[in-house]
Amino acid sequence: MRGCLEYGCEFRGELLNFRKDGTPMMNRLCMTPIRSDDGAVSHTIGIQIFMEANIDLGPVSSSLFKESLYTAEWFTEESAFRRGRTPASERSSRHRRCGLLDLSDEVLAQKILAQLSPRDVASLGSVCTRLFQLTRNEDLWKIVCQNAWGVETTSVLEAVPGTRRLGWGRLARELTSLEGAAWRKIAVGGAVEPSRCNFSACAVGNRLVLFGGEGINMQPMNDTFVLDLGAASPEWRHVHVSSPPPGRWGHTLTCLNGSWLVVFGGCGRDGLLNDVFVLDLDAQQPVWREVAGAAPPLPRSWHSSCTLDGTKLVVSGGCADSGVLLSDTFLLDLMMDKPMWKEIPVSWSPPSRLGHSLSVYEGRKILMFGGFAKSGSLKLRSSDVYTIDLAEEEPNWKHLVSNPGGSVPPPRLDHVAVSLPGGRVLIFGGSIAGLHSASQLYLLDATEEKPTWRRLDVPGQKPKFAWGHSTCVVGGTRAVVLGGETGEEWILNELHELSLATI
Repeated sequence: MRGCLEYGCEFRGELLNFRKDGTPMMNRLCMTPIRSDDGAVSHTIGIQIFMEANIDLGPVSSSLFKESLYTAEWFTEESAFRRGRTPASERSSRHRRCGLLDLSDEVLAQKILAQLSPRDVASLGSVCTRLFQLTRNEDLWKIVCQNAWGVETTSVLEAVPGTRRLGWGRLARELTSLEGAAWRKIAVGGAVEPSRCNFSACAVGNRLVLFGGEGINMQPMNDTFVLDLGAASPEWRHVHVSSPPPGRWGHTLTCLNGSWLVVFGGCGRDGLLNDVFVLDLDAQQPVWREVAGAAPPLPRSWHSSCTLDGTKLVVSGGCADSGVLLSDTFLLDLMMDKPMWKEIPVSWSPPSRLGHSLSVYEGRKILMFGGFAKSGSLKLRSSDVYTIDLAEEEPNWKHLVSNPGGSVPPPRLDHVAVSLPGGRVLIFGGSIAGLHSASQLYLLDATEEKPTWRRLDVPGQKPKFAWGHSTCVVGGTRAVVLGGETGEEWILNELHELSLATI
Protein backbone atom coordinates (compact mmCIF):
# COMPACT_ATOMS: atom_id res chain seq x y z
CA MET A 1 0.00 0.00 0.00
CA ARG A 2 2.79 2.39 0.89
CA GLY A 3 4.59 1.66 -2.37
CA CYS A 4 1.47 2.22 -4.46
CA LEU A 5 0.81 5.53 -2.74
CA GLU A 6 4.42 6.54 -3.24
CA TYR A 7 4.47 5.71 -6.95
CA GLY A 8 0.92 6.87 -7.67
CA CYS A 9 -0.46 3.53 -8.84
CA GLU A 10 -3.56 1.54 -7.95
CA PHE A 11 -3.54 -0.89 -5.03
CA ARG A 12 -5.80 -3.96 -4.79
CA GLY A 13 -5.47 -6.50 -2.02
CA GLU A 14 -7.07 -8.39 0.83
CA LEU A 15 -6.23 -7.65 4.45
CA LEU A 16 -6.85 -9.94 7.42
CA ASN A 17 -8.64 -8.02 10.14
CA PHE A 18 -10.59 -8.78 13.33
CA ARG A 19 -13.92 -7.63 14.73
CA LYS A 20 -14.27 -6.37 18.30
CA ASP A 21 -15.31 -9.84 19.44
CA GLY A 22 -12.09 -11.30 17.99
CA THR A 23 -13.62 -13.13 15.00
CA PRO A 24 -11.56 -12.81 11.80
CA MET A 25 -12.76 -11.12 8.62
CA MET A 26 -11.24 -10.21 5.25
CA ASN A 27 -11.12 -6.61 4.08
CA ARG A 28 -10.96 -6.38 0.28
CA LEU A 29 -9.45 -2.97 -0.41
CA CYS A 30 -9.03 -0.94 -3.58
CA MET A 31 -7.15 2.40 -3.58
CA THR A 32 -7.18 4.35 -6.87
CA PRO A 33 -5.21 7.58 -7.48
CA ILE A 34 -7.03 10.55 -9.05
CA ARG A 35 -4.83 12.81 -11.15
CA SER A 36 -5.21 16.50 -11.92
CA ASP A 37 -4.76 18.04 -15.36
CA ASP A 38 -0.99 18.24 -14.91
CA GLY A 39 -0.76 14.50 -14.17
CA ALA A 40 -0.03 14.83 -10.46
CA VAL A 41 -2.00 12.74 -7.95
CA SER A 42 -4.44 15.08 -6.21
CA HIS A 43 -6.69 12.55 -4.39
CA THR A 44 -6.90 8.85 -3.62
CA ILE A 45 -10.24 7.04 -3.54
CA GLY A 46 -10.50 4.03 -1.25
CA ILE A 47 -13.21 1.37 -1.49
CA GLN A 48 -13.41 -1.56 0.89
CA ILE A 49 -15.65 -4.64 1.09
CA PHE A 50 -15.86 -6.83 4.21
CA MET A 51 -16.06 -10.61 3.79
CA GLU A 52 -15.95 -13.66 6.01
CA ALA A 53 -12.45 -15.06 6.53
CA ASN A 54 -11.92 -18.75 5.86
CA ILE A 55 -9.23 -19.30 8.49
CA ASP A 56 -9.05 -21.82 11.33
CA LEU A 57 -8.09 -20.21 14.64
CA GLY A 58 -8.72 -23.26 16.78
CA PRO A 59 -6.17 -24.89 19.08
CA VAL A 60 -3.09 -26.57 17.64
CA SER A 61 -1.27 -29.61 18.91
CA SER A 62 2.23 -28.18 18.68
CA SER A 63 3.73 -26.46 21.70
CA LEU A 64 6.39 -24.53 19.84
CA PHE A 65 5.45 -21.32 21.60
CA LYS A 66 4.80 -20.86 25.31
CA GLU A 67 2.43 -18.25 26.65
CA SER A 68 4.04 -14.83 26.72
CA LEU A 69 4.65 -13.19 30.07
CA TYR A 70 4.36 -9.78 28.48
CA THR A 71 1.18 -7.70 28.69
CA ALA A 72 -0.75 -7.43 25.42
CA GLU A 73 -0.81 -3.66 25.24
CA TRP A 74 -0.81 -1.48 22.14
CA PHE A 75 2.54 0.29 22.16
CA THR A 76 2.19 4.08 22.04
CA GLU A 77 3.77 6.89 24.02
CA GLU A 78 0.46 7.42 25.83
CA SER A 79 0.15 3.75 26.77
CA ALA A 80 3.77 3.68 27.92
CA PHE A 81 3.03 6.61 30.24
CA ARG A 82 -0.17 5.11 31.60
CA ARG A 83 1.42 1.69 32.07
CA GLY A 84 3.28 2.93 35.12
CA ARG A 85 0.27 4.39 36.95
CA THR A 86 -2.70 2.22 35.90
CA PRO A 87 -3.64 -0.69 38.22
CA ALA A 88 -3.12 -4.11 36.66
CA SER A 89 -6.80 -5.02 37.14
CA GLU A 90 -7.91 -2.06 35.04
CA ARG A 91 -5.29 -2.78 32.37
CA SER A 92 -6.37 -6.41 31.94
CA SER A 93 -10.03 -5.44 31.46
CA ARG A 94 -9.05 -2.85 28.89
CA HIS A 95 -6.79 -5.22 26.94
CA ARG A 96 -9.48 -7.89 26.64
CA ARG A 97 -11.33 -5.60 24.23
CA CYS A 98 -8.76 -6.51 21.56
CA GLY A 99 -9.93 -9.95 20.43
CA LEU A 100 -6.81 -10.65 18.39
CA LEU A 101 -4.63 -10.44 21.50
CA ASP A 102 -6.94 -12.77 23.44
CA LEU A 103 -5.63 -15.62 21.25
CA SER A 104 -2.90 -17.82 22.64
CA ASP A 105 0.70 -17.32 21.59
CA GLU A 106 0.82 -20.58 19.65
CA VAL A 107 -2.34 -19.72 17.69
CA LEU A 108 -1.02 -16.23 16.98
CA ALA A 109 2.34 -17.62 15.86
CA GLN A 110 1.34 -20.68 13.87
CA LYS A 111 -2.10 -19.74 12.51
CA ILE A 112 -1.52 -16.06 11.76
CA LEU A 113 2.07 -14.84 11.87
CA ALA A 114 3.53 -17.90 10.13
CA GLN A 115 1.18 -17.36 7.17
CA LEU A 116 2.25 -13.76 6.55
CA SER A 117 5.07 -12.34 4.46
CA PRO A 118 8.33 -11.41 6.24
CA ARG A 119 7.55 -7.71 5.74
CA ASP A 120 4.11 -8.08 7.40
CA VAL A 121 5.52 -10.05 10.34
CA ALA A 122 8.09 -7.32 10.93
CA SER A 123 5.33 -4.69 10.83
CA LEU A 124 3.18 -6.54 13.36
CA GLY A 125 6.18 -6.81 15.67
CA SER A 126 6.06 -3.03 16.15
CA VAL A 127 2.40 -3.01 17.31
CA CYS A 128 2.79 -4.05 20.96
CA THR A 129 5.26 -5.62 23.35
CA ARG A 130 3.66 -9.06 23.19
CA LEU A 131 3.81 -9.28 19.37
CA PHE A 132 7.32 -7.83 19.51
CA GLN A 133 8.44 -10.71 21.72
CA LEU A 134 6.68 -13.28 19.53
CA THR A 135 8.38 -11.98 16.39
CA ARG A 136 11.81 -12.36 17.99
CA ASN A 137 11.47 -16.15 17.89
CA GLU A 138 13.88 -17.70 15.36
CA ASP A 139 11.74 -20.84 14.90
CA LEU A 140 8.83 -18.62 13.84
CA TRP A 141 11.01 -16.72 11.39
CA LYS A 142 12.25 -19.92 9.79
CA ILE A 143 8.64 -21.09 9.29
CA VAL A 144 7.73 -17.66 7.85
CA CYS A 145 10.61 -17.90 5.38
CA GLN A 146 9.70 -21.46 4.38
CA ASN A 147 6.06 -20.52 3.78
CA ALA A 148 6.91 -17.34 1.88
CA TRP A 149 9.94 -18.51 -0.12
CA GLY A 150 9.54 -22.29 -0.35
CA VAL A 151 11.43 -25.15 1.30
CA GLU A 152 14.01 -25.42 -1.51
CA THR A 153 15.03 -21.76 -1.21
CA THR A 154 15.30 -21.87 2.58
CA SER A 155 17.35 -25.09 2.35
CA VAL A 156 19.85 -23.32 0.09
CA LEU A 157 20.01 -20.35 2.47
CA GLU A 158 20.38 -22.65 5.49
CA ALA A 159 23.53 -24.13 3.94
CA VAL A 160 25.16 -20.69 3.75
CA PRO A 161 27.72 -20.53 6.60
CA GLY A 162 26.60 -17.15 7.96
CA THR A 163 22.86 -17.85 8.17
CA ARG A 164 22.95 -19.24 11.72
CA ARG A 165 25.03 -16.29 12.93
CA LEU A 166 22.79 -13.70 11.28
CA GLY A 167 19.50 -15.39 12.22
CA TRP A 168 16.39 -15.97 10.10
CA GLY A 169 14.71 -12.77 11.26
CA ARG A 170 17.59 -10.54 10.24
CA LEU A 171 18.16 -12.52 7.02
CA ALA A 172 14.50 -12.11 6.03
CA ARG A 173 14.73 -8.39 6.69
CA GLU A 174 17.92 -7.91 4.66
CA LEU A 175 16.79 -10.02 1.69
CA THR A 176 13.42 -8.22 1.66
CA SER A 177 14.70 -4.65 2.00
CA LEU A 178 18.19 -5.22 0.45
CA GLU A 179 19.39 -2.63 2.99
CA GLY A 180 22.68 -4.47 3.47
CA ALA A 181 23.49 -4.97 -0.24
CA ALA A 182 27.03 -3.90 -1.16
CA TRP A 183 29.72 -4.41 -3.79
CA ARG A 184 33.28 -5.41 -2.98
CA LYS A 185 36.38 -6.42 -4.90
CA ILE A 186 38.10 -9.77 -4.28
CA ALA A 187 41.60 -10.83 -5.36
CA VAL A 188 42.18 -14.58 -5.88
CA GLY A 189 45.18 -16.69 -6.82
CA GLY A 190 45.80 -19.32 -9.41
CA ALA A 191 45.23 -18.94 -13.13
CA VAL A 192 42.87 -20.03 -15.88
CA GLU A 193 45.18 -20.95 -18.73
CA PRO A 194 45.19 -20.90 -21.71
CA SER A 195 43.42 -17.51 -21.84
CA ARG A 196 39.86 -17.51 -23.12
CA CYS A 197 36.55 -15.65 -23.39
CA ASN A 198 32.92 -16.69 -23.95
CA PHE A 199 33.17 -19.48 -21.36
CA SER A 200 30.33 -20.37 -19.00
CA ALA A 201 30.48 -20.37 -15.21
CA CYS A 202 28.15 -21.32 -12.38
CA ALA A 203 28.26 -21.97 -8.64
CA VAL A 204 28.15 -25.34 -6.88
CA GLY A 205 27.70 -24.52 -3.22
CA ASN A 206 30.58 -22.17 -2.36
CA ARG A 207 32.62 -23.15 -5.41
CA LEU A 208 32.77 -21.39 -8.78
CA VAL A 209 33.14 -23.67 -11.79
CA LEU A 210 34.30 -22.51 -15.22
CA PHE A 211 34.03 -24.69 -18.32
CA GLY A 212 35.17 -24.28 -21.92
CA GLY A 213 35.30 -21.02 -23.81
CA GLU A 214 36.80 -19.47 -26.91
CA GLY A 215 40.60 -19.41 -27.00
CA ILE A 216 43.07 -17.78 -29.33
CA ASN A 217 42.08 -17.98 -33.02
CA MET A 218 38.53 -19.04 -32.03
CA GLN A 219 39.81 -22.31 -30.57
CA PRO A 220 36.96 -24.16 -28.72
CA MET A 221 38.08 -25.30 -25.27
CA ASN A 222 36.83 -28.14 -23.03
CA ASP A 223 38.73 -27.89 -19.73
CA THR A 224 37.27 -27.34 -16.23
CA PHE A 225 38.47 -24.96 -13.50
CA VAL A 226 37.23 -24.58 -9.90
CA LEU A 227 37.57 -21.69 -7.43
CA ASP A 228 36.66 -22.48 -3.80
CA LEU A 229 35.49 -19.23 -2.19
CA GLY A 230 35.34 -20.96 1.20
CA ALA A 231 39.10 -21.52 1.28
CA ALA A 232 41.35 -19.27 3.36
CA SER A 233 43.20 -18.20 0.18
CA PRO A 234 40.95 -18.94 -2.82
CA GLU A 235 42.74 -19.80 -6.04
CA TRP A 236 41.76 -21.19 -9.43
CA ARG A 237 42.77 -24.79 -10.01
CA HIS A 238 42.50 -26.98 -13.06
CA VAL A 239 40.37 -30.09 -12.41
CA HIS A 240 41.42 -33.15 -14.40
CA VAL A 241 38.19 -34.80 -15.51
CA SER A 242 37.81 -37.94 -17.59
CA SER A 243 35.87 -38.00 -20.87
CA PRO A 244 35.45 -34.21 -21.31
CA PRO A 245 32.86 -32.95 -23.80
CA PRO A 246 33.99 -31.56 -27.16
CA GLY A 247 35.35 -28.01 -26.86
CA ARG A 248 32.80 -25.20 -27.20
CA TRP A 249 31.85 -21.62 -26.46
CA GLY A 250 28.48 -19.85 -26.26
CA HIS A 251 27.10 -22.80 -24.26
CA THR A 252 25.28 -22.89 -20.91
CA LEU A 253 26.54 -24.40 -17.65
CA THR A 254 23.99 -25.00 -14.89
CA CYS A 255 23.94 -26.77 -11.53
CA LEU A 256 21.28 -29.22 -10.40
CA ASN A 257 20.80 -31.94 -7.78
CA GLY A 258 23.24 -30.20 -5.45
CA SER A 259 26.55 -31.03 -7.14
CA TRP A 260 25.80 -31.89 -10.78
CA LEU A 261 27.06 -29.68 -13.59
CA VAL A 262 25.13 -29.74 -16.87
CA VAL A 263 26.55 -28.46 -20.18
CA PHE A 264 24.26 -27.92 -23.15
CA GLY A 265 24.86 -26.72 -26.71
CA GLY A 266 27.24 -24.04 -27.87
CA CYS A 267 29.54 -23.66 -30.86
CA GLY A 268 32.24 -26.31 -31.42
CA ARG A 269 34.95 -27.01 -33.95
CA ASP A 270 32.45 -28.44 -36.46
CA GLY A 271 29.59 -26.02 -35.85
CA LEU A 272 26.68 -25.70 -33.46
CA LEU A 273 25.93 -28.38 -30.83
CA ASN A 274 22.84 -29.75 -29.04
CA ASP A 275 24.45 -32.38 -26.81
CA VAL A 276 24.15 -32.70 -23.02
CA PHE A 277 26.96 -33.66 -20.62
CA VAL A 278 26.71 -34.12 -16.83
CA LEU A 279 29.51 -34.03 -14.22
CA ASP A 280 29.17 -34.85 -10.50
CA LEU A 281 31.68 -32.48 -8.95
CA ASP A 282 31.60 -34.30 -5.58
CA ALA A 283 32.47 -37.71 -7.05
CA GLN A 284 35.81 -39.19 -6.00
CA GLN A 285 36.82 -39.47 -9.65
CA PRO A 286 34.77 -36.88 -11.59
CA VAL A 287 33.79 -38.01 -15.08
CA TRP A 288 31.84 -36.13 -17.74
CA ARG A 289 28.93 -38.33 -18.84
CA GLU A 290 26.98 -37.71 -22.03
CA VAL A 291 23.20 -37.88 -21.70
CA ALA A 292 21.67 -39.15 -24.91
CA GLY A 293 18.25 -37.52 -24.58
CA ALA A 294 15.81 -38.52 -27.32
CA ALA A 295 14.29 -35.87 -29.64
CA PRO A 296 16.77 -33.10 -28.81
CA PRO A 297 16.20 -29.44 -29.77
CA LEU A 298 17.98 -27.82 -32.70
CA PRO A 299 21.72 -27.17 -32.26
CA ARG A 300 22.26 -23.64 -30.93
CA SER A 301 24.45 -21.16 -29.09
CA TRP A 302 23.86 -18.08 -26.91
CA HIS A 303 20.61 -19.63 -25.65
CA SER A 304 19.42 -19.44 -22.04
CA SER A 305 18.83 -22.23 -19.54
CA CYS A 306 17.65 -22.80 -15.97
CA THR A 307 16.73 -25.72 -13.71
CA LEU A 308 13.41 -26.77 -12.16
CA ASP A 309 12.92 -28.89 -9.02
CA GLY A 310 16.66 -29.53 -8.92
CA THR A 311 16.25 -32.24 -11.58
CA LYS A 312 15.04 -30.69 -14.85
CA LEU A 313 16.91 -28.61 -17.43
CA VAL A 314 14.98 -25.92 -19.33
CA VAL A 315 16.44 -24.47 -22.55
CA SER A 316 15.04 -21.46 -24.39
CA GLY A 317 15.83 -19.63 -27.62
CA GLY A 318 19.32 -18.94 -28.93
CA CYS A 319 20.94 -18.74 -32.34
CA ALA A 320 20.74 -21.59 -34.88
CA ASP A 321 22.53 -22.04 -38.21
CA SER A 322 22.83 -19.03 -40.51
CA GLY A 323 22.09 -16.66 -37.62
CA VAL A 324 18.43 -17.67 -37.28
CA LEU A 325 17.03 -16.71 -33.87
CA LEU A 326 14.88 -19.27 -31.99
CA SER A 327 11.80 -18.91 -29.79
CA ASP A 328 11.24 -22.49 -28.60
CA THR A 329 11.32 -23.88 -25.03
CA PHE A 330 12.46 -27.42 -24.20
CA LEU A 331 12.58 -29.44 -20.96
CA LEU A 332 14.76 -32.45 -20.09
CA ASP A 333 14.26 -34.50 -16.89
CA LEU A 334 17.76 -35.77 -16.07
CA MET A 335 16.52 -38.06 -13.27
CA MET A 336 14.67 -40.36 -15.68
CA ASP A 337 16.23 -43.70 -16.62
CA LYS A 338 15.94 -42.72 -20.29
CA PRO A 339 15.78 -38.92 -20.44
CA MET A 340 13.72 -37.51 -23.30
CA TRP A 341 13.52 -33.93 -24.47
CA LYS A 342 10.04 -32.43 -24.39
CA GLU A 343 9.14 -29.25 -26.21
CA ILE A 344 6.72 -27.10 -24.21
CA PRO A 345 3.69 -26.66 -26.49
CA VAL A 346 2.42 -23.08 -26.35
CA SER A 347 -0.13 -21.16 -28.40
CA TRP A 348 2.14 -18.09 -28.51
CA SER A 349 5.84 -17.48 -27.91
CA PRO A 350 7.85 -14.31 -27.27
CA PRO A 351 9.76 -13.01 -30.31
CA SER A 352 12.84 -15.07 -31.18
CA ARG A 353 15.97 -14.02 -29.28
CA LEU A 354 19.41 -14.81 -27.93
CA GLY A 355 21.33 -13.54 -24.90
CA HIS A 356 18.21 -13.36 -22.70
CA SER A 357 17.83 -14.64 -19.13
CA LEU A 358 15.52 -17.19 -17.47
CA SER A 359 14.72 -16.87 -13.75
CA VAL A 360 12.68 -19.38 -11.74
CA TYR A 361 10.28 -18.16 -9.04
CA GLU A 362 7.43 -19.60 -6.98
CA GLY A 363 8.31 -23.19 -7.78
CA ARG A 364 7.74 -23.71 -11.51
CA LYS A 365 7.20 -20.21 -12.85
CA ILE A 366 9.83 -18.81 -15.22
CA LEU A 367 10.54 -15.16 -16.02
CA MET A 368 12.28 -14.22 -19.28
CA PHE A 369 13.95 -10.83 -19.59
CA GLY A 370 15.76 -8.94 -22.33
CA GLY A 371 17.99 -10.36 -25.01
CA PHE A 372 18.72 -9.59 -28.65
CA ALA A 373 15.25 -10.08 -30.11
CA LYS A 374 13.59 -10.09 -33.49
CA SER A 375 11.37 -7.02 -34.01
CA GLY A 376 9.77 -7.17 -37.42
CA SER A 377 12.61 -7.20 -39.96
CA LEU A 378 15.06 -5.87 -37.33
CA LYS A 379 16.96 -7.39 -34.42
CA LEU A 380 17.16 -5.13 -31.37
CA ARG A 381 18.11 -5.21 -27.70
CA SER A 382 15.04 -5.81 -25.56
CA SER A 383 13.80 -4.92 -22.08
CA ASP A 384 10.57 -6.91 -22.34
CA VAL A 385 9.46 -9.34 -19.62
CA TYR A 386 7.59 -12.62 -20.23
CA THR A 387 6.41 -15.29 -17.80
CA ILE A 388 5.23 -18.89 -18.04
CA ASP A 389 3.92 -21.27 -15.35
CA LEU A 390 5.00 -24.85 -16.11
CA ALA A 391 2.77 -26.13 -13.30
CA GLU A 392 -0.30 -25.39 -15.43
CA GLU A 393 -1.83 -28.13 -17.58
CA GLU A 394 -1.49 -25.93 -20.66
CA PRO A 395 1.34 -23.48 -19.95
CA ASN A 396 1.57 -20.36 -22.08
CA TRP A 397 3.92 -17.42 -22.30
CA LYS A 398 2.47 -14.10 -21.19
CA HIS A 399 3.82 -10.61 -21.73
CA LEU A 400 4.27 -9.00 -18.32
CA VAL A 401 3.34 -5.34 -18.54
CA SER A 402 5.10 -3.33 -15.84
CA ASN A 403 3.93 -0.09 -14.27
CA PRO A 404 4.99 2.75 -16.60
CA GLY A 405 5.82 4.86 -13.54
CA GLY A 406 8.73 2.58 -12.59
CA SER A 407 12.42 2.76 -13.53
CA VAL A 408 12.51 0.31 -16.45
CA PRO A 409 16.05 -0.92 -17.17
CA PRO A 410 17.56 -0.01 -20.56
CA PRO A 411 17.34 -2.77 -23.22
CA ARG A 412 20.22 -5.26 -23.00
CA LEU A 413 21.51 -8.77 -23.70
CA ASP A 414 23.88 -11.19 -21.96
CA HIS A 415 23.01 -9.56 -18.64
CA VAL A 416 22.87 -10.97 -15.10
CA ALA A 417 19.56 -12.06 -13.56
CA VAL A 418 19.48 -13.01 -9.86
CA SER A 419 16.37 -14.74 -8.46
CA LEU A 420 15.50 -13.42 -5.00
CA PRO A 421 13.09 -15.00 -2.49
CA GLY A 422 9.46 -14.00 -2.89
CA GLY A 423 9.29 -13.88 -6.70
CA ARG A 424 11.67 -10.93 -7.20
CA VAL A 425 14.34 -10.70 -9.90
CA LEU A 426 17.44 -8.49 -9.84
CA ILE A 427 18.86 -7.37 -13.21
CA PHE A 428 22.21 -5.72 -13.96
CA GLY A 429 25.05 -5.68 -16.47
CA GLY A 430 25.10 -6.99 -20.03
CA SER A 431 25.52 -5.32 -23.40
CA ILE A 432 23.68 -2.00 -23.12
CA ALA A 433 23.35 0.75 -25.73
CA GLY A 434 24.46 4.19 -24.61
CA LEU A 435 26.26 5.36 -21.48
CA HIS A 436 24.66 3.15 -18.82
CA SER A 437 26.42 1.63 -15.83
CA ALA A 438 26.70 -2.16 -15.77
CA SER A 439 26.57 -2.12 -11.97
CA GLN A 440 23.21 -0.29 -11.80
CA LEU A 441 20.67 -2.67 -10.22
CA TYR A 442 17.02 -3.00 -11.21
CA LEU A 443 14.49 -4.94 -9.13
CA LEU A 444 11.15 -6.38 -10.28
CA ASP A 445 8.56 -8.26 -8.19
CA ALA A 446 6.77 -10.52 -10.67
CA THR A 447 4.09 -11.44 -8.11
CA GLU A 448 2.68 -7.91 -7.90
CA GLU A 449 -0.61 -7.22 -9.68
CA LYS A 450 1.06 -4.37 -11.54
CA PRO A 451 4.80 -5.10 -11.31
CA THR A 452 6.96 -2.00 -10.93
CA TRP A 453 10.66 -1.76 -11.79
CA ARG A 454 12.72 -0.15 -9.03
CA ARG A 455 16.29 1.12 -9.30
CA LEU A 456 18.65 0.34 -6.43
CA ASP A 457 21.75 2.29 -5.51
CA VAL A 458 24.26 -0.03 -3.82
CA PRO A 459 27.58 1.16 -2.34
CA GLY A 460 31.02 -0.41 -2.71
CA GLN A 461 33.61 -1.18 -5.38
CA LYS A 462 31.47 -1.77 -8.45
CA PRO A 463 32.44 -3.60 -11.65
CA LYS A 464 32.63 -1.72 -14.93
CA PHE A 465 31.27 -4.75 -16.81
CA ALA A 466 29.14 -7.79 -15.92
CA TRP A 467 28.09 -10.62 -18.23
CA GLY A 468 25.44 -13.25 -17.59
CA HIS A 469 27.46 -16.24 -18.79
CA SER A 470 30.42 -15.34 -16.51
CA THR A 471 28.58 -14.34 -13.32
CA CYS A 472 27.77 -16.90 -10.61
CA VAL A 473 25.02 -16.71 -7.97
CA VAL A 474 26.35 -18.25 -4.75
CA GLY A 475 23.97 -19.48 -2.05
CA GLY A 476 21.17 -17.19 -3.18
CA THR A 477 22.82 -14.24 -1.40
CA ARG A 478 25.86 -13.35 -3.53
CA ALA A 479 26.54 -12.65 -7.21
CA VAL A 480 30.21 -13.00 -8.20
CA VAL A 481 31.24 -11.23 -11.41
CA LEU A 482 34.24 -12.55 -13.36
CA GLY A 483 36.14 -10.17 -15.64
CA GLY A 484 34.30 -7.12 -14.34
CA GLU A 485 37.22 -4.66 -14.34
CA THR A 486 38.13 -4.41 -18.02
CA GLY A 487 35.41 -6.41 -19.77
CA GLU A 488 38.14 -8.80 -20.93
CA GLU A 489 37.07 -12.09 -19.42
CA TRP A 490 40.53 -13.65 -19.43
CA ILE A 491 41.56 -11.44 -16.47
CA LEU A 492 40.07 -13.66 -13.76
CA ASN A 493 42.11 -12.91 -10.65
CA GLU A 494 40.03 -9.87 -9.69
CA LEU A 495 36.40 -10.61 -8.92
CA HIS A 496 33.54 -8.31 -7.94
CA GLU A 497 31.01 -9.63 -5.43
CA LEU A 498 27.52 -8.25 -4.91
CA SER A 499 26.48 -9.33 -1.41
CA LEU A 500 22.73 -9.11 -0.77
CA ALA A 501 22.96 -9.83 2.97
CA THR A 502 25.61 -9.36 5.66
CA ILE A 503 26.45 -13.05 5.99
